[in-house]
Amino acid sequence: MTDKNQCALQPPMGWNSWDCYAATVTEKQLLDHAEFMSKNLLKHGWEYIVCDIQWYEPLAGTGEGEYRPFAGLCMDEYSRLMPPENRFPSCAGGKGFAPITEKIHSMGLKFGLHYMRGIPRQAVHNRTAVKNTKITADCIANPFSISRWNSDMYGVDALKPHAQDYYNSVFEQFADWGVDYVKVDDICNTNMYPNAPYSGEGEIELISAAIKNCGRPMALSLSPGPALIEKAWHLSRYANMWRITDDFWDRWDLLKDMFKRCEVWQAHVKPGCWPDCDMLPLGRIGAGFKKPRNTNFTREEQRTLMTLWCVFRSPLMMGGILPGIESETLSLLTNDEVLAVQRFGTEPKQIVFNGDEAIWINNAPRGDINLALFNLSDEEREVSFQLSELKAKEASFRDLWNKKDIGTFQNKVSVKIAPHGSELYKLSGIL
Repeated sequence: MTDKNQCALQPPMGWNSWDCYAATVTEKQLLDHAEFMSKNLLKHGWEYIVCDIQWYEPLAGTGEGEYRPFAGLCMDEYSRLMPPENRFPSCAGGKGFAPITEKIHSMGLKFGLHYMRGIPRQAVHNRTAVKNTKITADCIANPFSISRWNSDMYGVDALKPHAQDYYNSVFEQFADWGVDYVKVDDICNTNMYPNAPYSGEGEIELISAAIKNCGRPMALSLSPGPALIEKAWHLSRYANMWRITDDFWDRWDLLKDMFKRCEVWQAHVKPGCWPDCDMLPLGRIGAGFKKPRNTNFTREEQRTLMTLWCVFRSPLMMGGILPGIESETLSLLTNDEVLAVQRFGTEPKQIVFNGDEAIWINNAPRGDINLALFNLSDEEREVSFQLSELKAKEASFRDLWNKKDIGTFQNKVSVKIAPHGSELYKLSGIL
């Protein structure tokens, strides 16, 4: 048995295949990204390589949309999804992801896998077996519990006998493969059902128990959002991360809206429990959607995104292609003084938000304070911070993005910030 609170004691940092490859990621792409991360990012705290949705669909990406409706899926005799050999050659012979995971682990990294809530419809229709039971898949499926955007699965009826056995068998297999992180989808907000957006509650408990039963520590991430704040107690008990937004893309309106979402969830940020702002759509993205492009975020907006995610202590999952990344984008991911705000800060709090500007703080080690100032307006703006907010009259300021001390200020600091821009400081010597 493992304790979920011993996983992800700091907010995870890694790369996820969705923003750049959608459902089409291959073994080579996973390993290319692992090699890049191991050589360039591991020393800065980045450690997870996460394979996103439909890794079990041999022809993913060949249809007109993001998914091929009711596609044939690779599956074993126990109703469990398997990676296809044409996309993941080393998985041949029933090895699953074990060979890939072994290579990723040898690089000092961890491996994560996406999983759609439920049991494959294909298994239900074919009445295939459930391991360690005498039942078949149709005996535990709920055909009235489906995703509105993907046709792969039926929900599992958490009240049915042997529902736990099925999830146990899935996570037993993940443990055999060496999986370290699981992103479960269509579960944090089951948005097919607006009158019951948390209808996956029972399956969350089954999955949490299955991770404990498998004997291998795995961080559990729940998607998509927006998560329900009234269910914060349940999410904190059973998961390590949960999305506070639907898919986040490179649009300023979505980034600006995130300040309000983070304010709602700020009191629930604690070791092992991380409200999640979603991936970082930075660098080159969209290839798997047949619309490859560089991020639409300006340089100022990219820095604002990283500053907010770090001061709020969201997980950091890079969404762009890593090999060949531009130096300016790489610099956003390798500033150790900025990343320390996410790694070691505590008690994030938004103390100003008025539509034009926002101010966040969190507690740094040794009694210091991390301070983030944001200009949310479309014009250059002077943003001021009163030291009285900290019951202080004086503090020394260090600019974390530029890695330089900028002096001691009394009573307040005021700084001109470009449109959609931000500044991040560490305050020390607070008097």
